[in-house]
Amino acid sequence: MASGFFAVLDDIGALMDDVAVAAKVATRKTSAILGDDLAVNAEKATGFLSSRELPVLWAITKGSLLNKLIIVPIALLLTVFLPAAIKVILVLGGFYLAYEGVEKIIEYFFHHSKAGHKAATEIEQSNADAEKTKIKAAIVTDFILSIEIVIIALGTVLEESLPIQIITVSVVAFLATIGVYGIVAIIVRMDDAGYALMKRAKNKGVLSALGVLLVKSLPVVIKVLAIAGTIALILVSGGIFIHNIDYLHHLFPDMPAIVKEAVAGLIAGLITVAVVTGGKKVVLSVKR
Repeated sequence: MASGFFAVLDDIGALMDDVAVAAKVATRKTSAILGDDLAVNAEKATGFLSSRELPVLWAITKGSLLNKLIIVPIALLLTVFLPAAIKVILVLGGFYLAYEGVEKIIEYFFHHSKAGHKAATEIEQSNADAEKTKIKAAIVTDFILSIEIVIIALGTVLEESLPIQIITVSVVAFLATIGVYGIVAIIVRMDDAGYALMKRAKNKGVLSALGVLLVKSLPVVIKVLAIAGTIALILVSGGIFIHNIDYLHHLFPDMPAIVKEAVAGLIAGLITVAVVTGGKKVVLSVKR
C-alpha cells in the first residue's frame, strides 16, 4: 500500500518536472507577445485618479483571469475537435487590435485639436461610467491578446500528453496575468512611491532625489507606454495576419518581418476603421 502511494507521488513529481520544462519553453515562446501585452495594458490602465488606479487595475486583472478561464478550455477543445477555428478567431481578433491601433493614430493626428472639448465632455460624465467604459475596453483587448498567448503556449506542447498540455497552458496563462498586471501596478504607483520617499527623507538627500525622479518620470513613462502600446497593437495584429494567412506569410519573403507586420497591421486597421466609420454613418442616416 505504501509503495503504491509513493509510486503515485513519484508520478506526480515526474509530471511536475515535465510541466516545468514545458512551461519554461512556452514562456520563452510567448515572451514577445507578453512584452506587447504589457505595453498595451499599461497604457490602458493609466489615466485614472490616483485613488482609483488600483481598484480599476484590480477590476481589469479579474477580467483578465476570467478571460483565461474561458479561453484555455475552449482552446484545448478546439485544438482537438476544430483546429481551423483557432485561426479564424485569431484573424478576427487581429482586425480588432488593428482597428484600435489605427484609430489611436488617426485620433492623434486628425482630431488632436478636439482634445479640450473631449476632456470637458468626459468631466461631465459620471466617473463611474467613464471607469466602466475603460475597464470594458481594456478587458476586451486583453481577451484578444490572451487568445494569442494561450494559442502560442499550446502550440509548444501539442506533442505532449493532455495533462501536461492542460497544466502548462494554465500555468503560462496565470503567470501572464499576474506578471503583466503586477508590473503595471508598480508603474502606476511610481508617483506615490516617490512622494513617500520625499516625505520620509524630508526633501533632503539621495532618497528625496530618487523620489523626485520617480514623480517626474511617471508622465514620461505613461507617454512612452501610450506610444509603445499603439505600436504593439499594430505589430501584434500584423503578426497575427502574417502567421495565420498563408498568402501574406509568403508575400514579399525578403521583407523584414517587423516591416511586413507593421504594413499588414496598418492596412488592416485602415480598412476596419473605414468600414466601421461607414457603418456608423449608414446607421445614423437610417435613424434620421
